[in-house]
Amino acid sequence: MEKIKCVLHGSMRKHLDLMEYVRDVFEASNIKVIAPDLSGKVVGEKNGYVELSTDKSKEPRIQEMHFLKKVLELGPNDFCYFINPDGILGVSASMEAGFCLPSNKRYIFMEGLKDPPLYVPLNSVWKPEELAKYVDLHGIPPTGFCDPLFYSLIPPVNTVGAMIVDYSKRYSSEREVLLVKTHKWNDRFSIVGGKVGSESMVSKLESEVFNETKLKSKVCETICAFEEISGGYYLLGPKRVFIDFIVKVFDRKVELNHEAEDYIWIPPSKALAELDVEPNARKTLREYVGRGG
Repeated sequence: MEKIKCVLHGSMRKHLDLMEYVRDVFEASNIKVIAPDLSGKVVGEKNGYVELSTDKSKEPRIQEMHFLKKVLELGPNDFCYFINPDGILGVSASMEAGFCLPSNKRYIFMEGLKDPPLYVPLNSVWKPEELAKYVDLHGIPPTGFCDPLFYSLIPPVNTVGAMIVDYSKRYSSEREVLLVKTHKWNDRFSIVGGKVGSESMVSKLESEVFNETKLKSKVCETICAFEEISGGYYLLGPKRVFIDFIVKVFDRKVELNHEAEDYIWIPPSKALAELDVEPNARKTLREYVGRGG
């Protein structure tokens, strides 16, 4: 099973030993820490920032941008973990928390906040050992619970989706498309996709298709763009805008990652008639069929 990804946040100047401990606890479980890179040695300190030999830049602002870019790589089942043993985040971690929120990243704290610069959802305070056990048991981190009014204040998030079409062989009628069954939609079928960060929509979609299915793809024209239809997504968050594309693949050998439990190759009209497809993917399927596939 592919590991859940995590970014650690906290003060390396105050809690470097603790951050290394949390990394080791997570890495011994089904969690992969992708940032910061704590394998290097401390080589100095500049304006309150600890310098490591593994840093890509000695300029703190540039190094922080490299770090935040890792946050954008987190998927819907990944998370940010804030190491605040005294209940205080500090200036840098508070800024990073403010970055995670509009990016719709899942965030979890070691301790409840004594200086709350942001809203802490229920079920979002976990000790590292307990969190690692939870992930090993359930396969995903716990979901925080926010009042929906809270998310209504956040701008919509752009999300790209792939109507993956099989071009590996000749067809006498409809070409089959790939749908995945996922717990994120209460075990209904949907299409592959993900939130867009700083990358282009095309490169993001090609990356999502490969990460979730191991299929190499060619992104073609858009099918439709629309605001999210409410339909039982497992994680509360800001509203999303879906921009869905036709994506050609020339291989049918699918290898799913942890984001889906099953998949099916099926003619799109048959999928509409016979499968339990979540409403957003159903809209895209209808648009695709309506234009002749």
